[in-house]
Amino acid sequence: MKKLLLVALAAAPLAACAPAPSAGPVVVVDPAPVAVPVTGVAGLQSREPDACHAGDYVAALGQPGTVIPTLGVTRQYRVVEYRGIEPQEYDPLRIVFRLDAAGRIQNVDCG
Repeated sequence: MKKLLLVALAAAPLAACAPAPSAGPVVVVDPAPVAVPVTGVAGLQSREPDACHAGDYVAALGQPGTVIPTLGVTRQYRVVEYRGIEPQEYDPLRIVFRLDAAGRIQNVDCG
C-alpha cells in the first residue's frame, strides 16, 4: 500500500508538465478519394454492364441447365457447373450460365 502511495505521489508532479491541449482549427478530411481514370495499361478490359446481352436470358433462371442449347443463343457462351473449374480469361461478349448444385441455372452474366 505504501509503494502505491509513493508511486502516485511521484507521478503527480509530472502530470503538471504535460502541455495543455490546444483549441486549434478542426480539419475535416473528405473520406471519398477522387477516382482517376487509368490510361495506357495494356491487357485490361473494361467490364461494361451487360455487353453480352445476358439480360435476354433472365427467363431461363431456375430452369435445368439442359435447356441452354434450346434457348437459341447466337453468341459464344460458357456453362459453369456448381463448384466447377472456370478458366480465367475474360470475354465481355461471352454469356456465362452458372448452375447451382441441382443443375439449374442460377445466374446469367458476361465473362
